[in-house]
Amino acid sequence: MQAGDQSITLGRQQVRVRSGRRIGAYILYMGIVTVLLVSNALTALVLYFTPEISALMRDDNSALLAAYEQRITELRLEVDRLHSRQYAQMGDMNLQMHELVQQQEVLSEQHEYVRALTQMAREMGIAQVPAATADVTAPTPPLSGDTAALAESLIAMQEDTRMALVSLSDAATLSANDILTQLRSVGIEPELAAEGVGGPFIPAQGEGLSIIDEANAVADALARYQSARHALLKAPVQTPISGTGTVTSNFGNRTDPFLKRAAFHAGIDFRASTGTPVLAAASGTVKFAGGNGGYGNMVEIDHGNGYATRYAHLSQIAVAIGQTVTGGQRIGLAGSTGRSTGPHLHFEVRRSGSAIDPTRFIAAGRALAAYL
Repeated sequence: MQAGDQSITLGRQQVRVRSGRRIGAYILYMGIVTVLLVSNALTALVLYFTPEISALMRDDNSALLAAYEQRITELRLEVDRLHSRQYAQMGDMNLQMHELVQQQEVLSEQHEYVRALTQMAREMGIAQVPAATADVTAPTPPLSGDTAALAESLIAMQEDTRMALVSLSDAATLSANDILTQLRSVGIEPELAAEGVGGPFIPAQGEGLSIIDEANAVADALARYQSARHALLKAPVQTPISGTGTVTSNFGNRTDPFLKRAAFHAGIDFRASTGTPVLAAASGTVKFAGGNGGYGNMVEIDHGNGYATRYAHLSQIAVAIGQTVTGGQRIGLAGSTGRSTGPHLHFEVRRSGSAIDPTRFIAAGRALAAYL
């Protein structure tokens, strides 16, 4: 045999092959067979495990879908929470707007109350009412969705109302004090509706008085002023003659025009021509109306609290006994009846029957002319 050949016995026969080529073919053949066997095995395994793999795939997809659905659910819940919060905020805004509108209505009513009090004060004769207070009106803020702007407007309205009430209270108090000061200067101490209070002014601390308290303070001040003015109208302080009211003879001792010797003059004389209207110095009731010796034609008016006035030398009497008169009402005409040297008005003020100086009363009346 040649080099490289091998002898292979198959059964009883002996076959001689070339070692290089035949071994390579054999290995190739065995490799192909092995690959086929492995492929078949893998195919069988795949076919065998196909349901489980499908299940695994389905499980993975289900888990993924579940995760997405969970996320979607969470997002929906978040959106619902946001909507709920928005609705709650809108509800709060609507509630705040409703409350602000109610406050606006209350403040508008308070403004109208201030206007009514101001008008009442003017009608009662309070001259110191500030023009800004008398003309106070209730501004109408715009009803928009801007609750902050509306709230600021309402605060301004409230402050205007409070300042108007303070001005009214101060004006009424000052007016009452003016009247009382002048009345006390002539010895009249009227009884007031409200109790007197006082003390140094100290700015309020904290929130201070509410609008209701300030309105009540105004009502008390007006009541006190009304009592003072009622006393003023009954005090004989108005000039009893129409015109300038020039005094020609004062109260007290003087030279008697007829006897030319010292005598007491129980009143004051006003220059007046015959027929000049004679006016009541205050409200009251006619106590006497007729001839009275040296007084000539005379009218006497009882003003209460022990005060009375006399009007003498009249040329004509225009009232009757028992008649109620008001201050400034015409009660007769000036003349020269009785013990008189010429046309004039003799005017007396009496307290508890005794003559007192009318000059102080007339001066007080001129000082308080704005309240009359």
